[in-house]
Formats: sequence, C-alpha cells, structure tokens
Amino acid sequence: MVACPDARPPLAPTRLARILVCALAMLFLPVAAWAQHWVAAWAMAPVDHSALAVQPASLRTLDNETLRQRVVVTAGGSQVRVRLSNLYGTTPLAIGAASVARSTGGDAIARRWIEALSFQGRREVQVAPGAQVWSDPIRLPVVAGQALAVSVYLREPSILATGHPGVPPAAWSLPGDQTMAAKPSNAQALPWNPLVTGVDVLVTAPARVVAAFGDSITDGPGVSDNAVDSYPAQLATRRRAADGAAPVAVVNLGISGNRLLRDGNGPSGVSRFGRDVLEQSGVTHALILIGINDIGYGTVGGVRSPLVPAQQFASADEIVAGLQQIVRQARARGVKVLLGTLLPFKGSPYWSEENEHARQAVNRWIRGRQDVDAVIDFDAALRSPGDALSLAPAFDSGDHLHPSKAGLAAMAAAADVAELSE
Repeated sequence: MVACPDARPPLAPTRLARILVCALAMLFLPVAAWAQHWVAAWAMAPVDHSALAVQPASLRTLDNETLRQRVVVTAGGSQVRVRLSNLYGTTPLAIGAASVARSTGGDAIARRWIEALSFQGRREVQVAPGAQVWSDPIRLPVVAGQALAVSVYLREPSILATGHPGVPPAAWSLPGDQTMAAKPSNAQALPWNPLVTGVDVLVTAPARVVAAFGDSITDGPGVSDNAVDSYPAQLATRRRAADGAAPVAVVNLGISGNRLLRDGNGPSGVSRFGRDVLEQSGVTHALILIGINDIGYGTVGGVRSPLVPAQQFASADEIVAGLQQIVRQARARGVKVLLGTLLPFKGSPYWSEENEHARQAVNRWIRGRQDVDAVIDFDAALRSPGDALSLAPAFDSGDHLHPSKAGLAAMAAAADVAELSE
C-alpha cells in the first residue's frame, strides 16, 4: 500500500508535489501490476517412461550428473521461470543447482546469457514424488521462436521417470555440475526429454496461449524436428509472421499413441486434460484433436484383435461423450475451444469400414457443434480429392495415418483462424 501525506490545508508547494506524485502512483501502479502476467511459452505433456520402458534404465537414472534440455519458446517476455516435474517418480529428486540460458545450438549455450535458477531463494531443492516445482523468476529477455536451454544438476542417484520423447533428441546428460558450462564436456544425448515440463515468460501486454491437445498427429513424430515441423510449431510460426496480430503462444501437449478414453501411452485424454491444458499459465484457447487411436485401437488390417479386451474398444458415442466432457471443462474455465475433425486414415492398419463409420459419426458431431468457438476441419483440409477417405498423397507421410511435413503445414494453415486473435 502507498502511504500518502495528509492532504488537509495549508499545503506547502513541496507537500502538494508529494501528494500529486503519490496520487499518480496509486493511479498507475495497480495497472502496471495487473498488466504483468505469466504465460506458457513452452510446455510438454508428461508421460511415465518407467512404465513405457522405452529406453535402458541407465538412461533414466542420473547420479552426479547434469541434465540439459533445449526448448523453443513461442512467446517472448522480460523474465522466465521453469517448471520441473517428478509426477511419475517414486523417490525424491535432489537438485543441487539449475540454470537457464540462451541456446546456441545442440547442447551449447551462450556464456553471457546464463542465469542460475533458485527455488524459494535457494539453489537446491527436493522434488517429492508426484510433485512439481517452479523456479523463482529470473530476468532473461527472450523473444518468440528463441531456443533456451535448461540445465539441472542431480547430485544423488535419481530415477527420471517423468518426461516426453524428443524428436530429435533435445536433452543431454553431462558428468558433474555443468549447469553454468557454455560448452559442456562428455555430453551424452538422451532419446527423450525428462524433468522439464514447462517454461513461462512474463509479459506486459495481452497475449493468447493456445494449448494444442491430442495424440501423435499433434505431437509430431516422423518429422525431422517437432519443435519446428509439428503443426502446433508451424501454427506458432504463422502467427508470429502475421502483421499486427496479437501475440499468440502455442504449446504442444500431444502424446503419441494417446487415447481420449483409455489409459495407455500416457493417461487418457479425459483424465489429463485439466492438468495438461487448463493448468497452463495464461491459457486462453484449447485446440483439441483426439480420438483416432480410440477408433483404431486393437485393429490390424481391418480386423479387431481377439486378444484385446472388449472394454478397450470405444464406440463413436463414447468418443463424442468424452469430447463433450473436455469441452465443458474448458468452457467452465473460460477457455475458448477449437475442435478439430479427425483426419482420414484409409490404407493404414487402423482402417476398416466399421472404423470409418465411427470416424464419420464423430466428425458429423464435431461439425455440428454450436457450443465451441471454432471447428477446424482438418479432414477437409488434408483428404485426397480423388478419395475422401484417404489423405492426399502430398500430405501423407507414407503410413496413411500421419501427415507429412507438408500435411502438418496444411493443418497449421487450417488452424490459423480469426478466433486466435480474439
């Protein structure tokens, strides 16, 4: 609170000046405080890699080593804070030091732009099993599209169960405490991105934060670099290039193989939506594209496997009910909803006439929505002119299910709608 002098007369000129300065401070300081707010500039949806067992245990356990992870932010700001997660861990993570810096490519960072991180004023912190921590804010000006590197020193044996596959690998383990090393020594590339799940920036102007939620088609496997080539990344690039457009951050919260209704590759979409989307700092829009794995799960060559329990299959009505559930969650939080139609997949192992009927039923429901802010017709944008049940050849990665880089660009173009500026 600002303490002002008593304004009763008589007033000396110096006293009057003090009162005027104080009044102006009370008028403008609250506005400045209100204008500053945190927005998610980069985030990932965490999965339990100890359960997936996608790599040798030795790569999930670090002892007296530094983890360095490269991320590309989609919003700029004057300050940065970093989120570390032990969501799926069963033992505490003992963090001895951490830093954030501007990346100069690969595992290298800019020496003059390295800042040590603290946690409630301390360099060291323990992250309990199932918990996450935010670093204290650090003054590090960044711009949208810039690459940063977060380095975390783990001083004791630490099993890193929480993370996300990287395309390409964007994390390295370094021996000892190399959190402040510009050019690290003996770096070992990791095939996934553990521990770091979010980077926020402090902004002073209105900004939109789009949470792209979905499965592998959102996550972007099969491309050379999903930080550049995934459709959320290309959407962020398009928005940066738009003249006079309000700043739009796009965070990719896809999980390859993820299903809307059932756990499997990551928790189900309905169970993770609140955490992965609605808890992102400053989120304003949810761009939802999920359900194709629910339709195709357990199907090989058009035949459902008898080895898959019946309760693992999902009907179109169940998928619709799941989508309706997360739409309601978003709207209840004041988050705008952009709902995407499911892409064609004829020719893939998932395809059968029965599964195609389910996709068409879900897409009819999506196109008829009056309770969402926009429908993004990815189906219409990517289907073949000669066969509406298939991806256009130029947009097909070759597996008839996932889009090519050109297909992902077409998705970004289709998603670049006016609602992102509102």
